[in-house]
Amino acid sequence: MTQPATTLQIRTLVRNNGELELSLQEEAIPQPAANEVVVRVEAAPMNPSDLGLLFGAADLRTAKASGTAARPVVTASIPELAMKSMAARLDQSMPVGNEGAGVVVAAGASPEAQALLGKTVAMIGGAMYTQYRCIDAAQCMRLPEGATPADGASSFVNPLTALGMVETMRREGHKALVHTAAASNLGQMLNRICIQDGVGLVNIVRKKEQEDILRGIGAKYVCNATSPDFMQELTDALAATGATLAFDAIGGGKLAGQILTCMEAAINRTAKEYSRYGSTVHKQVYIYGGLDRGPTEFTRGFGMTWGMGGWLLFPFLQKIGVEGAQKLKARVAAELKTTFASRYTKEVSLVEALGLDEIAVYSKHATGEKYLLNPNK
Repeated sequence: MTQPATTLQIRTLVRNNGELELSLQEEAIPQPAANEVVVRVEAAPMNPSDLGLLFGAADLRTAKASGTAARPVVTASIPELAMKSMAARLDQSMPVGNEGAGVVVAAGASPEAQALLGKTVAMIGGAMYTQYRCIDAAQCMRLPEGATPADGASSFVNPLTALGMVETMRREGHKALVHTAAASNLGQMLNRICIQDGVGLVNIVRKKEQEDILRGIGAKYVCNATSPDFMQELTDALAATGATLAFDAIGGGKLAGQILTCMEAAINRTAKEYSRYGSTVHKQVYIYGGLDRGPTEFTRGFGMTWGMGGWLLFPFLQKIGVEGAQKLKARVAAELKTTFASRYTKEVSLVEALGLDEIAVYSKHATGEKYLLNPNK
């Protein structure tokens, strides 16, 4: 296979004047070092974590297109109050894309790299919204025979996050889970894991069609946050499952506090005596996303034994170590087309991804509208 000299990739830039700029830039492809491979990227998911970097804090209602048909440029304004959160990335042109998949077209001299030559692999390591990616062979996972790059594009972030949630539950002594924004690709994976492993899972959604998606794959407990009886329904589900650990993708608003309140109410249904300090059962909410960028609001109605904090995949993988992480990855590879199958509504090229009409759709993070980027389309 012949390695090309350059690659076209999406770059995101926040200027100090409060403007976001998205563009396509041509970059040189380095010759792979001994332990590296060059992958022709044919699939990369457009996950919320990727879009957070891609768009920053820009108000996409102000987005404008310029450039040429082959090299489009998109600009948008960033509100003045949001610029503080962008301080660390000002005037830095940054690549995008946490994970992707494709075919190895060049390899370094090491046996590990040479073993991947010509193989279809999934990979993680950033800068995946590019036609070719030079990366350490250790950051690649060979896909099973017959698996396509599209099959393996989402092999890391969503599957390992879902497995990480269940593993966190076990390590911290909980017996069941709560998950918000639960009809997402990740949420559907989490349901399949919990059904397979016999773990109680309470799903929180906001729309009737999201309820239908989850019930269609076998979810037992689905609570709609827009229901007038939401708090009662959530408490009933928590009492039935014994869930005392939640993973919240929303972040802002009142939901995290409502979950803790309902956990306390569920626990107190079987309390033997009253305590003004609340139950002694630890209740924990981990915020792992920011679909609502507003402040997290809660009213202390859940005693004194509780916690609210952040959870991210990569610090978690570091915490469990190489051996622990490898066990999770092995399960992903074995169940790639079943438990960890992802579904996409549209495949777009690099140029198409910078079209204003497409941005208006995939930037919404809407359930059932996940895009797959094919840089070599």
